[in-house]
Amino acid sequence: MKARVTVTLKSGILDPQGKAIEGALKSLGIEGVASVRQGKVFDIEVAGADRAKAEAALKDAADKLLANTVIENYRVEIV
Repeated sequence: MKARVTVTLKSGILDPQGKAIEGALKSLGIEGVASVRQGKVFDIEVAGADRAKAEAALKDAADKLLANTVIENYRVEIV
């Protein structure tokens, strides 16, 4: 089965890369951009058919490796 783990910075954490992207978009003449926050997406293929077990394993992986839970949130989706 396929899964996606999306990691984003928590609200209130400064995002210098997002600010740089925002500035670049404006310098390219792209209008209407109020702000940009960047993140990470992990597409993971999981062996087996037990959705609950796969989701639990991916949450464990996110807690231990994929996300810095002090400054980042994550979301696990089985797709």
